[in-house]
Amino acid sequence: MELSWLNWLYEAVATVIAWIHAGYSTFIPSDNGLNWALTIITLTVLMRLLIFPLFLKQMRSSKKMQELAPKVADLRKKYKNDKQRMNQEVMKVYQEGGANPLGGCLPVVAQFPIFISMFTVLQAIANDQDKFGMSQELVDSARSAHIFGAPIPATFFTSSTDILALGADPIITKIILGIFVAVSSATTFLTVRQSVTRSIAQMPDNPMAQQQKILMYISPLFAIFSLNFALGLILYWVTTNLWTLGQQHWFYSRHPMPVIDSKGNVVEPEPKPGVLSRILPGRAAKAKAPVDAPPPEPEQKIIRQQPTRQPRSKRTGTKKS
Repeated sequence: MELSWLNWLYEAVATVIAWIHAGYSTFIPSDNGLNWALTIITLTVLMRLLIFPLFLKQMRSSKKMQELAPKVADLRKKYKNDKQRMNQEVMKVYQEGGANPLGGCLPVVAQFPIFISMFTVLQAIANDQDKFGMSQELVDSARSAHIFGAPIPATFFTSSTDILALGADPIITKIILGIFVAVSSATTFLTVRQSVTRSIAQMPDNPMAQQQKILMYISPLFAIFSLNFALGLILYWVTTNLWTLGQQHWFYSRHPMPVIDSKGNVVEPEPKPGVLSRILPGRAAKAKAPVDAPPPEPEQKIIRQQPTRQPRSKRTGTKKS
């Protein structure tokens, strides 16, 4: 899968890996599996932070789709007997409003070159090649690192002889790889399901809705292909999926689906309470109080009328005149 015209990207990824690994090596042995696991996870997080602007663009597009929901609802009523015309008019409204129903694909497309680069760099390490600016010392430390007893560059189909050469047990290695592949498949399915469910609910008459549903159920089959991936690459993919799940949940919980009333107006639902409001409900309620709310009126004291006491003479006890 190595493409010569992407060598600059391979070298960039290999350089970042070397920097991160050197940083962790200051307090973790360089050939330790924890060191390399943290290196791959950190690289994944940095990559996702790099493409975060694309995620913001995706959020803006989703917000515009919510604002255009009343127009889309009118078009669905108007052309309910003509699906083709309805889809054309709906797509026209989205284009004029600057909304992109496929905007959620941007982060996936952006991270694909990084995925290819990781695959190529790990493949070079598995083949014991100091390519793309990597030193032989870095390659040796990666080949010696084990995660739960499985070598970083090993795949499910790596021969037992090669696994033994990497200092690991072939049976344990295949079990660990099988578990990682299952986790990769499950997180891939959950990530796609979360996105497709939201997309279909937002645009039920999307002409690509059926294809999205098919993609959602085919995504677990990705595990079949990941059996050919190195353990380090599968760890990268699992980390990416977990990040995407958390990021999408954070966005969807704060931007619920809009509700359209009988007049066709968009009623913005209240976002779900966050962790702070669940821990400190009193503080959250105080934050929700309107700023310009009038202060409560002070309670009026009830003054009881007491009878006036008449002064009496100390000697006779009679009232003074």
